[in-house]
Amino acid sequence: MNIPDIQAFVAVVETGSIVAASTRLNLTQPAVTRRVQNLESAVGKTLLDRHSKPLKPTTAGRSAYEHGRRVLHSIENMKAEVSPEGELSGEFRLGVMPYLSNAALSLPIDRLRAEFPRLSLKVGSGWSPRLIEQVQRNEIDAAAICLAEGIKPPDDLVSQSFGLQNVLLVAAPSLGIRSPATLLDLSRHPWVMNESGCGYRTFMRETFDAARLPFDIAVETISSDLRLSLVARGMGIGIITPSALIESQWRDAVTVIETVDFHPKVEVWLLHRPPAGRLADPIARFGQALSEALNPV
Repeated sequence: MNIPDIQAFVAVVETGSIVAASTRLNLTQPAVTRRVQNLESAVGKTLLDRHSKPLKPTTAGRSAYEHGRRVLHSIENMKAEVSPEGELSGEFRLGVMPYLSNAALSLPIDRLRAEFPRLSLKVGSGWSPRLIEQVQRNEIDAAAICLAEGIKPPDDLVSQSFGLQNVLLVAAPSLGIRSPATLLDLSRHPWVMNESGCGYRTFMRETFDAARLPFDIAVETISSDLRLSLVARGMGIGIITPSALIESQWRDAVTVIETVDFHPKVEVWLLHRPPAGRLADPIARFGQALSEALNPV
């Protein structure tokens, strides 16, 4: 097993054909085919479904692709760290929580693009538990996440807190929810929530369960804009950050519910594995810009 064979296989999976992979790698088609066959021989598995068009990896091939991408990424990191001083290049794989609004992310991303123009940003979205796992497994380099107040990130990751952020409860006036409302008042209405897997949704359910009150979800969807539109139509109570509410086209169609015995907050964290290596400066710059965006003067 060698690096050129892994590079050829990864290129075929990402482009979907031997022809496109040969163009990407500046190799002949037979050379790409031979390298993929070498890798299959080394691992003892068929990695490509050659009957599909475009070419797709087999079950073993999908696993090999993920491992191969991590190997190539590690090699890029090693080259960058031991090479003479120069402009930082390669990939910066960043995961972000859907709760972090576009406004909160635009400044950090703009800052990264301006200061590290040769760095390729790969930004994905996901819920906190999934993003934490991806950082731990080296599938992404860093993650900006939200955790319910009092919950801390795993000890094996380097974590930086940006403080507590308010979470607003909103509903259509037609629901007639009194304000300020108690937890009992809130439990009498359905909720419009994000999909299962969000740590904050789990926290909400545990809060209501501890009070022996129902927590009924009427609609779940990952799209924050769709959630607020459903809330505006009276489908249930929703949760949203203040900055996201200000940006939303539905802000005038909902009212903020003040609460008596329930004051939800989230803490924003930036996580990465130790050590940060060549990405130490980009991670630090991203963190500084995220802090400015979340806590404007």
